[in-house]
Amino acid sequence: MTGILDLKGLSCPIPVFETRKKMQSLMKGCIIVLTDSPTARDNIIRLAGHEGWKESVEIENGEFKITLNK
Repeated sequence: MTGILDLKGLSCPIPVFETRKKMQSLMKGCIIVLTDSPTARDNIIRLAGHEGWKESVEIENGEFKITLNK
């Protein structure tokens, strides 16, 4: 199952809270998180590692696409 979160324009901790909620609702699968905040990117990557999700990050035009898989 895949979930997409468009969290552009939101500052921390909101992107982290929303990502955690999606992780808990899916438990496994793929989540794509879109953000334009380097701080949110770093905190989501840290959360993913703590929760056992693997992440990859793509950067385009100052926006980050974080793909989380479990």
